[in-house]
Amino acid sequence: MSSSSIKHVLIYGDAFVDYIGDDSTNKQFSKFLGGATVNVVAGISRLGANSSFITITGEDPISKFVTEELEAERVDLSYALINPEKRVSGVYVHLTENNDRIFHSYVDETPDIQVEFSLLDEEAFQKASVFHFCSGTLFHPIALNTTKQIVAKIKDLNGLLSFDANIRPLRWKSEEICRETIISFFSQVDLLKLTEEELFFLTKTETLEAGIEHIQMYQIPVVLITVGEEGTYAVINNEMTHVPVKKVEPVDTTGAGDAFMAGILNQIHLKGKPKTKDEWVDYISFGNKLGAICATKFGALSAMPRIEDLNN
Repeated sequence: MSSSSIKHVLIYGDAFVDYIGDDSTNKQFSKFLGGATVNVVAGISRLGANSSFITITGEDPISKFVTEELEAERVDLSYALINPEKRVSGVYVHLTENNDRIFHSYVDETPDIQVEFSLLDEEAFQKASVFHFCSGTLFHPIALNTTKQIVAKIKDLNGLLSFDANIRPLRWKSEEICRETIISFFSQVDLLKLTEEELFFLTKTETLEAGIEHIQMYQIPVVLITVGEEGTYAVINNEMTHVPVKKVEPVDTTGAGDAFMAGILNQIHLKGKPKTKDEWVDYISFGNKLGAICATKFGALSAMPRIEDLNN
C-alpha cells in the first residue's frame, strides 16, 4: 500500500452555504454548499486523492445538508466535530442585471461555536501529507487559536503548510486587523497563494512588481499569485517565474482559484513536495489548467473539475 493511500490532504475551515439569488430581483434564493475550503477539499477528492475536512456543524437541516453534500463528494469527515447548537454560516449572494455575483451579507447565528483544538484527533495531523487553510475563520479568536495550534503541530511533524489568503473584508472588524492577522502566518507557511488584488492589499502596493518585491521580505519558500487569464506568477525561493495558462472562454470565474489550489495540493499529495523550480512549474501548470476548466462552467463547487474533465 502506498503512503498516499493512507495519508490525506487535511483542510480546516468553515462549512458554508451560499444562498444565491435566482434572478436580479434577489427575492428568492437557492442554497448551495460553498466556501473556499469546502471547494478545495471537494476538488481534491474529485481528483482522486484522499481529503479530510476539519469543521464543525450542528444537527439541524442545514447542517445535515452540508454533511450529506460533503459525503457525496467522498470527503472524509472523520475529524469533523458536531455540536447540536451549531448553525452553519451562510452568505447571501445577489445577482446583478449582468449576472455578476455580489457578496451581499453574511449570516452566522452561532459565531462563538468554533472548532476547539483540544477536541481534535491527533491522528488527523499524523496522517496529513499537507495541511491547508484560508483566512475565512481567522477573524474569530477561537478559530484563530485553533489554527495557530494546528500550524504548530504540523510544523512539529515536519509537514507542509499551505495558506490561501482568500480575503473576505466583510468578515473583519477592520482592514488593518485583517492584514496583520494574515501576515502573522507568513513566517510559518511553505506555500502561500494570493490573487493580485490580495497581494496589493497585504503589501500596500499598487503594481505587481512592487508587490512581489515586498512579499519577498517574508522569505516564504513558494508564493503563487494568480492573475486570471494571464496564469500565475510564482516566487520560488525568491526567484520569480511566470506560468501561463491556455486561454479559455470563461463563463463564471467563481471558484477558479480554489480549483487551482485543489490541483496543486493533489499533486503534492500524490507525488510529494517539488524539489526543483521545474517541478513546481509542472504542478502550477496543472493547477492553472484546473482553474481554467472551472472558469468554463457555472458555479463554484459544482464547477470543480473531475478526472474525466482532464481527459477531455
